[in-house]
Amino acid sequence: MSNPPSGTVTFLFADIEDSTRLLHQLGARYPKVIEDYHRLVRGIFQAAGGYEEDPAGEGLFVVFPHAADALNAALAAQRAVATGPWPEEVTLRVRMGLHTGQPIVAGGGYIGLEVHRAARIASVGWGGQVLLSQATADAVAQSLPDGAGMRDLGEHRLKDLLRREQIFQFLHPDLRSDFPPLRSLDTLPHNLPHQLTTLVGREREIGELKERLATARLVTIAGPGGTGKTRLALQVAADLADRLQNGVWLAELAGVPDAARIPVAVASAVGARVEGAGERSPFTILADHLQRKRLLIILDNCEYLAEDCAAFVAALFRRCPGVVFLATSWRPLDLEGESVFRLSPLTVPDAQSTRLEELVQAESVRLFVERAVAAQSSFALTEANAPVVSQICRRLDGNALGIELAAGRAKVLSADQIAARLSDRFKLLTGGSRTAPPRQQSLRATMDWGYGLLSEEERILFHRLSIFQAGWTPEAAAAVCAGMNGTRLDVDRIIASLTAKSMVLVEDGSSPAQCRLPEMVRQYGREKLQESGEAPEVERRHRDWMNGVVSNA
Repeated sequence: MSNPPSGTVTFLFADIEDSTRLLHQLGARYPKVIEDYHRLVRGIFQAAGGYEEDPAGEGLFVVFPHAADALNAALAAQRAVATGPWPEEVTLRVRMGLHTGQPIVAGGGYIGLEVHRAARIASVGWGGQVLLSQATADAVAQSLPDGAGMRDLGEHRLKDLLRREQIFQFLHPDLRSDFPPLRSLDTLPHNLPHQLTTLVGREREIGELKERLATARLVTIAGPGGTGKTRLALQVAADLADRLQNGVWLAELAGVPDAARIPVAVASAVGARVEGAGERSPFTILADHLQRKRLLIILDNCEYLAEDCAAFVAALFRRCPGVVFLATSWRPLDLEGESVFRLSPLTVPDAQSTRLEELVQAESVRLFVERAVAAQSSFALTEANAPVVSQICRRLDGNALGIELAAGRAKVLSADQIAARLSDRFKLLTGGSRTAPPRQQSLRATMDWGYGLLSEEERILFHRLSIFQAGWTPEAAAAVCAGMNGTRLDVDRIIASLTAKSMVLVEDGSSPAQCRLPEMVRQYGREKLQESGEAPEVERRHRDWMNGVVSNA
């Protein structure tokens, strides 16, 4: 099939169980086995009318116009894998998940929550097992192959952290039927919260973070507010839940007042009782509780207690060799052995891109469309409005929170109207989810949270730097921002500190070195500059510097 089917379709995701073990077992022969496997099952899926979406590693993601065709293809593929041309010592086991729904089709591909369900359903199964969502089970109930049946496995919470899913196992005489319980979040130890929306994009980041956590005991996702650090950390933890014997746990530190309460917050998250412990400190109780456990702890929102978090982690590392930390923070913890993952904004379309097929490849556009459809079901990305949506995403610098808030306005505004109101984005972009923390319910609240991290001299320089619309070199910053109103600022040192706190971006590979404030951050800084009373003098110095640059050109 050359074009993606539309309307109600069935997604089939096929994934090799324990492919890492297979890689170690086969060594150099592994690529040939995977190539033979792909050739075998692809032929079956294509013959049944399947349309292949972008593959995910060894996995295959195929879309069928009819649920019955997808189920028959799954059965044929499992039969073929069971008798395939594998090396004598190899047993290939493939788990499959099927889900039926009506995805959003844009730019020749699929976006939306429905796209992810089959992959998540397959991920909780076992090699040789075929699992169906409730929607697929209903669609095939009257057209099962001879001798086939379905077993209701109950409701399960999948690793996308969204709603619970009723899952059925497809039964057939040619397939194994006895399997252990599904590896869903219901059967794994954790305290990860339900999410109301799916995570859009970030596939590369998820993969890299999981690789880093395999070798580093502390990985910190660092980035400014609204980039989705917490949501990314939760998804990575959910993906790793079945690999860690004692689970994955979220410790929220945003409301923790001081260093003494950090062990209490973490103990509460992992289920260690610290009340009524007598003379034993909360840290000692926590360390004893975790000493022989193998688990991952998310330390969320470490920025206000970064030094204290670093000391806590270092002390716990010495007592608990099986504990791994995934931290989120505006700035790194600066602990020896820390692996810092700088989270970039969502990808945005190139300004010259106008074709719908190109624009929808950008993560920011896909996020806008999904959230706009959730707010207004009649919203659709079209050739007419796609350039405007692209402009919105670029003006918001790919900031996930800003884009979600903007897309939420699709309930009452067109894309053109949203774009026109972005000049006052801090007034427009409010009204986030009532279940979100207050700092995530508006763009201004997010910026206020980050602004609170800054020292007085950092705030002064931040205000002044907002005068640079297109960025600055170190020489420009010193000429415009240093030595005014009786303040002597070490500009280079403070810019380095603002960069560490995710307020300043350094352009990669620029010569001379070029820094800038993201547009959202710059507009916030301009407001603060006006409030400071320094705006006239900073504007004059900037104008004089610009005139000097032009005259010396």
